[in-house]
Amino acid sequence: MNTTTIIILVVIVLLIAWGILIYNNLVNQRTHVQESWSQIDVQLQRRNDLIPNLVETVKGYSKHEADTLSKVTSLRAELSHVPADDHQQKMAVANQLTGALQSLIAVSENYPDLKASTEYSQLMEELSNTENKISYSRQLYNSTAANYNAKIQTFPANLIAGLGHFTKIDFLKAPEAAKQAPKVSFSDVK
Repeated sequence: MNTTTIIILVVIVLLIAWGILIYNNLVNQRTHVQESWSQIDVQLQRRNDLIPNLVETVKGYSKHEADTLSKVTSLRAELSHVPADDHQQKMAVANQLTGALQSLIAVSENYPDLKASTEYSQLMEELSNTENKISYSRQLYNSTAANYNAKIQTFPANLIAGLGHFTKIDFLKAPEAAKQAPKVSFSDVK
């Protein structure tokens, strides 16, 4: 073999190795996005597991708050029936459930005995921690999705991404209600 043939073979081997490295990196990035979604799913399930205990605890104190309790229970059931791969729908229902839980918490303000209950306090603390974890997991998901999306759109990885059918991943969006500025009024303050 002459030196030109050897140089061409070396260049071909280097290009193949380079393509494999980029492909493996893209697979790794996509796996990170999937893992971060899994963390959201785990926290949503944790919250779903806490809800029946919270509802039962509040039921004992507030027999006439059936609408709020019913809505929380209904949304919890709806969330468990959303297809696992429909991230946007799952987050939409989860956001509605967050709103219903906030209403449930507001209802508890009318019951001092409930607020003083150790079981209720522990459940509320666990729920609060879980909500924080959901929020953090959403941020992590969007960060890993951004890294992945940037990777598949930049040269030269975009060449391999196109060949490997790597597609852009949508970000999780904040619910419209969360984008509204809270209304603060001091008109009742004396």
